[in-house]
Amino acid sequence: MYRIVGKKEIAFNTTLFEVEAPEVARKALAGQFVVVRLDERGERIPLTIADFDRGKGTITMVVLSVGKTTKKLSRLREGDHILDVAGPLGNPAEMVENSLVVCIGGGLGIAPIYPIARELKARGNKVISIIGARSASLLFWEDRMREVSDELYVVTDDGSYGRKGFAVHQLLDLISSGMRIDRVIIIGSAIMMKVTSEATRPYGIKTIVSLNPIMVDGTGMCGSCRVTVGGKTRFACVDGPEFDGHEVDFDELLARLRMYSAEERLADELYMQGVGACQSCQKNL
Repeated sequence: MYRIVGKKEIAFNTTLFEVEAPEVARKALAGQFVVVRLDERGERIPLTIADFDRGKGTITMVVLSVGKTTKKLSRLREGDHILDVAGPLGNPAEMVENSLVVCIGGGLGIAPIYPIARELKARGNKVISIIGARSASLLFWEDRMREVSDELYVVTDDGSYGRKGFAVHQLLDLISSGMRIDRVIIIGSAIMMKVTSEATRPYGIKTIVSLNPIMVDGTGMCGSCRVTVGGKTRFACVDGPEFDGHEVDFDELLARLRMYSAEERLADELYMQGVGACQSCQKNL
């Protein structure tokens, strides 16, 4: 059992959890993730390690409430326990030194890009970060990202904060200015990573994406997280989660992400009906 020692709402529908997991915290590196199961009947979901404190023995996870399990997780409180937190899993982010790296976090992707940008900065790289979301209400950790970046740009789709537009627009402006960019790292939705990877392709800029496909065991046994990279089958949990964005078959990835949409909607609807019923019962007591 893993105790929740901190919980905070950091953006709309977005919750930060600090969880006691000393063995995970001791070995965690930027770019890795954990697989979480809330209870005996719960599904296993991958969540990025957004931060870790080896001294306190805790890890930080940032969760967007979009389906049954994440909504159920968001209802837990400080002092509550999570049944399983398995990890750290996946390969740590590939590090470079003495380079100019652009780190891009879109929406929830801001959480996993943060420890990567921090580690890159600590290794003497120049780090330029771009964070974005659909609107200002979904942005978070601007202060953290500013601390680990030489320059920080903020964009929102609707223009409610920062520059109006997408992260790729800011990136293209940096490229057009003549800036010599050695590497771009993008973490966000699959479509965002696809579009941004295509934008860097003509310039020959090495572009890394972190994939979060459907995943069950996180150890390469189930095969549900398979992706096609460079024409070959890879497993995001053990071969990734980082891959060359110019080699990922994003169309296949997007199709696989939609495979269980109907089942996910049904599970969410049934769960929310149950939550509503429980709340009604409590009101009637």
